[in-house]
Amino acid sequence: MRSKYHNIRVGKSASKREAKRKIALEQMERDGEISDLRCQVPFELIPVQREPDTIGPRGGVRKGKVIAHSCKYVADFVYTQNGEMVVEDSKGFRTEGYGIKKKLMLWRYGIRIKET
Repeated sequence: MRSKYHNIRVGKSASKREAKRKIALEQMERDGEISDLRCQVPFELIPVQREPDTIGPRGGVRKGKVIAHSCKYVADFVYTQNGEMVVEDSKGFRTEGYGIKKKLMLWRYGIRIKET
């Protein structure tokens, strides 16, 4: 069965493009151009939304029921280059959801996503 965007998984990577970029970044890390390379790093954009907490019959606090789950953006790669944190995404196809999450990353964390 083909994936929604016709990408082909390569190992743990979501696409050939992402797998190639990971190899290139790993080489850059070995060469000392970047450091602290991490893959598939989640960023919480909007926290979970709950009903108000209540006091239970024995006096303990009961967390409110979840109304809406949190919204997260998972970066393909995060690394440090020249003392700056870089958040990178290997994009073959831009979804509507990605555009919104990109704006939320800038608003919430002041991070501009580098697209490759």
